[in-house]
Amino acid sequence: MNMMTSTAKPAFRVAPRLATMGVSEILAITAKAGALKKAGRPMIILGAGEPDFDTPQHIKDAAVRAIADNQTRYTVLDGSPELKEAVRRKFARENELVFAQDEITCGAGAKQVLFNAFMATLADGDEVIIPAPYWTSYSDIVAIAGGVAVTVPCGADSGFRLMPAQLEAAITPKTRWLLLNSPSNPTGAAYRREDLAALADVLRRHPDVWVMSDDMYEHIVYDDFEFATFAQVAPDLKDRTLTVNGVSKAYAMTGWRLGYGGGPAPLIKAMSIVQSQSTSCPSSISQAAAIAALDGPQDIVAQRRLAFQKRRDLVVDGLNAIRGVACIRPEGAFYVLASCEGLIGAVKPGGGTIRTDGDFCAYVMDTDVAMVPGSCFGLAPYFRISYATSEAELTEALRRIAAACAKLTPV
Repeated sequence: MNMMTSTAKPAFRVAPRLATMGVSEILAITAKAGALKKAGRPMIILGAGEPDFDTPQHIKDAAVRAIADNQTRYTVLDGSPELKEAVRRKFARENELVFAQDEITCGAGAKQVLFNAFMATLADGDEVIIPAPYWTSYSDIVAIAGGVAVTVPCGADSGFRLMPAQLEAAITPKTRWLLLNSPSNPTGAAYRREDLAALADVLRRHPDVWVMSDDMYEHIVYDDFEFATFAQVAPDLKDRTLTVNGVSKAYAMTGWRLGYGGGPAPLIKAMSIVQSQSTSCPSSISQAAAIAALDGPQDIVAQRRLAFQKRRDLVVDGLNAIRGVACIRPEGAFYVLASCEGLIGAVKPGGGTIRTDGDFCAYVMDTDVAMVPGSCFGLAPYFRISYATSEAELTEALRRIAAACAKLTPV
């Protein structure tokens, strides 16, 4: 009896934890726009959150020296003692926060620090409160760790900031973390000291709720705004706060992948266990570069902040001049989140209706400008523009957006 051997390929089976996830839509939009640009289209891509400046020379020089000195081996799991000392100095100097070495962690980008914290602390069903709009990775990282993201809509009427009453209403017996991002991606909104103090008053009534403060855009603030981080404003809550930061945005070091955090030693120890079974130590060369960034001259950071502020004003003023578009002037970061509510229902040239912010962004992409719908960040109908590009490109992009909007027929 002849046995027939099946030649069918076995079906790939994805893990259930990934069933509702995909690659970031921001990356998907950027990839599509990049492909169109490569094919010859004059695309202006305003999607990626990456400074267009180069890494400062003294930081690159430090990396070259580290290579020449053969600093190319494993370091301590979550950061060399030298880097941890530089991070400790930074927190003390700029944030009035004093940490011991065992209260500092360093990873391959701030995203890994966030990931480690959630993996180390969340049990299935634990809740994380995330003000919306929010950076798209937050909710997916929580889900991968077995938690539940509880998103709280924070609209333009509150300056895209979480209000104390909203926080109180969102807390349940399952709440483990509140995640704050200031200045924010995607809105650029930032929390003032009094805003953080009001949230701290709520959290004092809920001793089991911890705070994760993502301060990645700390140094990119405008109009004399004074940055403050949560543990600085509420030092009595420092023992249940993880303060996260990195060198990517302020020092134009996105590709170096180096983030850090400060928090209670038991939390940091648990996070190091997670890191030990994923990436181990961050790049030794990136660590050397980060030391130079944190300890070196900071004047270039201030210069670039002024350049970003000029671009912000260009974009905000340009968008607010377009009928149907409204844009708040943000306090920081290099994004604006503008409302396109006034264009919902408008008819495109040749037919077809703008029904969502996704429709609007797709329509504008046809005019060779790539933006990201606000629905990707948990709030519609908005769109995000990253102004981390040249004034010339921003000016041309605004011209194209205005021309596209002028061709729409209002409801």
